[in-house]
Amino acid sequence: MRVGFIGLGSQGGPMARRIVEGGYETTLWARRPASLEPYADTAAKTAGSPAELAAASDLVCLCVVGDDDVREVLEGETGVLAGLAPGGIVAIHSTVHPDTCRDIAQKAAAQGVSVIDAPVSGGSPAVDEGKLLVMVGGDEDVIERCRPVFATYADPIVHLGPLGSGQVTKILNNLLFTANLGSAISTLELGESLGIERKRLAEVLNGGSAISKALGSIAVFGGTLEALAPIAGALLQKDVRHAASIAASASAPEGAVFDAADAALQSMKYPR
Repeated sequence: MRVGFIGLGSQGGPMARRIVEGGYETTLWARRPASLEPYADTAAKTAGSPAELAAASDLVCLCVVGDDDVREVLEGETGVLAGLAPGGIVAIHSTVHPDTCRDIAQKAAAQGVSVIDAPVSGGSPAVDEGKLLVMVGGDEDVIERCRPVFATYADPIVHLGPLGSGQVTKILNNLLFTANLGSAISTLELGESLGIERKRLAEVLNGGSAISKALGSIAVFGGTLEALAPIAGALLQKDVRHAASIAASASAPEGAVFDAADAALQSMKYPR
């Protein structure tokens, strides 16, 4: 299988490198030529446009930031769908609204192209170990065709159901992470008001039953969300908004998880 990869950031870059090192014929494209420079020492080829990349690929993996970015690289005269031949596959690793995946899939199906959603969790350290978590939604036969490529950087690869299921799962994951940030910062602030220095409290809580990735992230940044906000605030805001939209569409109650998530977003100055 020939693979095209778009989105060479801190998450996507290591994924693309693992695909190349796995022996797959790989083509890369990036808006900024500088993003391609780290791959000059690999067997990866480069393309002049997403359409050109797609024409050289059987599977195109996208790891760009958000919904608008996904649509931008897929649509239009120079987009992926303009170059991908019938039988091709688009795998959306970005975390986007499931409706975005469904809309794209409808357009792609008109030209015989399949779409799966495959958001990821674990960060670049997990990629380096081949242990990234991939949450997949879509047709099983299409996913099985992609599984060997995903296996170059991921374990486990979990098929969750029809198209959009992976996105719903990832968005719920990020909603809970945001809520955990809110609960953790509230606890540290309470401890400080009771005379417990927040850095030491974070250290103790991280060694006990209250441990969480969110608490660990806060501890790394000195016990506040101030430094984490520029890195994660906008992305978590996007995902909590998506979670609220999905819940509203299903007439499902938001519940306490949204209260805690909102507290974190407010603290980071990225209110929902």
